[in-house]
Formats: sequence, structure tokens, C-alpha cells
Amino acid sequence: MAGIDLQQNLSQQQTLSPQMRRSLEVLQANSLELGQILSQAITTNPVIEVNTHDEALPDETPVDAEHDSETLSYLDDDYRDSQITQNATTGPSQETIDYLYNSIVAPKTLQQHLIEQLHSETLSPEIRQAADEIIAHIDDRGFLNQPVEDIAITSTHSLVHLEKALTKVQHLEPAGVGATDLKESLLIQLYKKDLTGTLEYQIVEHHLQDLALKRYPQIAKSLASTVTKVAEAAEAIATLTPDPGAEFDPSANPYIQPDIIIYKSNTGQWTSNLTDANLPTITISNDYKDLMASTTDSKTRSYLRDHIRDGKIIIKALSQRQATLSKIAQQIIEKQQPYLENGPSFMKPLTMNEIAEKIEVHPATISRAVAGKFILTPHGVTELRNFFSSGYQSTDGNQVSNSSIKDIIQKLIENEPPTKPLSDSAIEKTLKAQGYKVARRTVAKYRDQLNILPSHLRKKFN
Repeated sequence: MAGIDLQQNLSQQQTLSPQMRRSLEVLQANSLELGQILSQAITTNPVIEVNTHDEALPDETPVDAEHDSETLSYLDDDYRDSQITQNATTGPSQETIDYLYNSIVAPKTLQQHLIEQLHSETLSPEIRQAADEIIAHIDDRGFLNQPVEDIAITSTHSLVHLEKALTKVQHLEPAGVGATDLKESLLIQLYKKDLTGTLEYQIVEHHLQDLALKRYPQIAKSLASTVTKVAEAAEAIATLTPDPGAEFDPSANPYIQPDIIIYKSNTGQWTSNLTDANLPTITISNDYKDLMASTTDSKTRSYLRDHIRDGKIIIKALSQRQATLSKIAQQIIEKQQPYLENGPSFMKPLTMNEIAEKIEVHPATISRAVAGKFILTPHGVTELRNFFSSGYQSTDGNQVSNSSIKDIIQKLIENEPPTKPLSDSAIEKTLKAQGYKVARRTVAKYRDQLNILPSHLRKKFN
């Protein structure tokens, strides 16, 4: 028949097994979220019981394998593939599938939200992994905390792949995420509203500072428009968000609980503990194991087998999460002792790739493990991700992190004369005199990330 066109397309799509989905959920959860996950698991899974004794997580011993040989294979990572090969029809129950999809009740971090969106995109492995690294460098305001060229210096990914990945990330929601500064973020938001080339777009692109000072006549004259139209455009621009990640900002939650505590012990050694004292220790009920081994009813066996499997998955995921966080904490102690001893100005450059190589995991695992989590040190509570950044080498050969440079800039501005505030150029020269070669535009970017106004807006008159 005319007009009918048949086409066949071959595509690959990555799907996550229930075990991997649960593992990622537990790994990315902070202490409060993890408590909610475990509480819901205890409530919805009858075979999970709370161990009232102070014991370690149970091992992964097979459940009565002598009586039920299927149980061991059902808990195996390769179970799904082996069952497909054997044309079996068993698999996760619909109840389990619904539970896995509906069990995330805790708020997501911005990084989790972005990674979830990436999973629905058709990307090459190189771009997907580069995008994971880009997301790891996005702060809670939604901005990229350093230029993509700087990320490429310490990354295993090429600059070309990172730039393509950044373009993908900037197309994700919330609009404006992944920009390096306020102007770029607002332009991305206008682009996604199909307002490219409009008066609003021209004002943001060329007259953002005049807009902040409400110099509407100057803007109107420069753009051959009227003050009324500029004022209307300013109102439209005001509906955009200056912090695209604000919805997911964990600092907006007044009840921040650190996931890791680092302190100096009585012996003078730096030590780390996970703040999991209030988390329940869960095990699989021996009564239900015995019931599954003894019952001859196929529906009962299937029901128990599904729930025992789900229980073991969450226990294993919890064990892996705690082990990963403990290893990361130990690496922070080893790499960041100057910070622990002396404060933020002494933080050293440290990348997620370095930690991943040390503890033999993928960098994406480190990114997911630190996202949305906090650490308590002698210098207060800070985001775990703040320990990871590239840095600068001073003229005397010492390495300092981006966070250290930001801390120096903040202290310089705090101590500046109110009537003669330091310009970005003056700060650049002061840093250079202290041995740190930091470009003026980088100073401006760091100042913006610290929510500090430009010098002409900080000036106070007698």
C-alpha cells in the first residue's frame, strides 16, 4: 500500500536489576534517608527483623541450601541471566517491583536527580561516564564549580567528551543547571523558554549589571527600546531562578545530620566513625527460613523466597555502603590532615579519581557515595563533596585546593576597608603576592560562588 514505510531500528538500552537499583538507592542515601529506607523495609518485608543485640551485619550464608537449592542461585548476581538461558519464568514478584519503585520517600539530592535523568538518555558509555563526572562537580546551587577545561586536567576523560557531556547536562532539569555563572544560567533558562533573541535575552547577555542596578534608561538607549519595555522584560527575567539547584539544596534543611565524624582520639590519631548508631541492625528471621525449608506449598515458598531475597539485597547494599564510606573517610584523613589540623585554608587538592583508584572502585561510585552527605570535623559540618576539588600550586611548591583559595578570598573581603572594598583585580594581585596565580575571572567566579557582591556594590559611604 502506498504511504506505508516499514523501518527497523536496533538500539541498546541500559536497565538496572532490582539488586543494582537497591544498591544505588542505599549508597546515595544520607543518614536520615537511610533510616527511612530501613524503616520502610522493616515495615513492608515480614522476613526482616530488627536485631536487638549489638552485632555486626550478618554474612551472606545461603538459606538452607541443602533443602532448597534454588535459594542460593536466586540470590546470586547471575541468577537473572541463568534463568533466561534456561527459559525459566521466575523473577521478582510484582509486589517486589512495585515496592522497589515506590520505596524512595526521602528527598533527592540535585546530583541524584540529574543522574536519574541521564539514565533515560541514549548516550555512549564515554559521554555517560563523562557526564557523571560533570555532575560530581556541580554544587548545590546548580553551578559547575570549575571550568570544564580545569576538570579535564585531572580527568580520565578527554576535553571533547567532557564538553559534549556538559551540553547534555545543561539540557536536563532544573533549567539553568550546569552553568558556570549566573549569566550563563539565565541564558540557558531563557533558551529553554524559547526566548533566544528577545529583549530579555539581550538584557541578560549584555546588560546584566545594569539590570541589577535598575539602569533601565541606559539599557533602553543601548538596545533601541523603551524604558517601559525594559521594565516589562526585567519583570520576566525576575521570574527566572538565580539558583537552579535551590529546590534540592540540602543546606535548606535545618536538621542536617553528618554521615561521618572525624576526630582526634586520645592517642593523638585521627579517627573516623559513621553516624549509624541510631540505625537498626536488620537480619533475616530464622523462623521464616525454617518455614520456607519445611513448607510444601509452592505459593508460600515463592512468597518467602522473594522476600528473603529482597531482605538479603538490602542487607548486602547496606554493608557495601558502610564499607565504601569508611574507606572514603580513611582516605580523607590520609590526604587532608593539614585541613584537619589547621582549617579550610589548608585543604589540599583531591579528586574523586584518586580516591577511586585507591579503594579500587569506579569514580562514579565515589560521586554517588558523597552526594548529599555531610561530614563533621573539628572545623564544623561541611559537605563531603567539598573535599574533592582540583587546585593550585604556589610558588613555594605547596599544593592548595580551590576551597582553600575561596577561603582566602572570603577572609580578604571580610577584612577589607568598608569605604574602599577590594576589586577582583586587587584580590588577584594579593593572591599573586601570596604565591597563588589565580586569574581575575576565576576570582570573580569564586566570589560569586561565595555569594559576595562585586566591589562597587559592597562600597559603603561615610
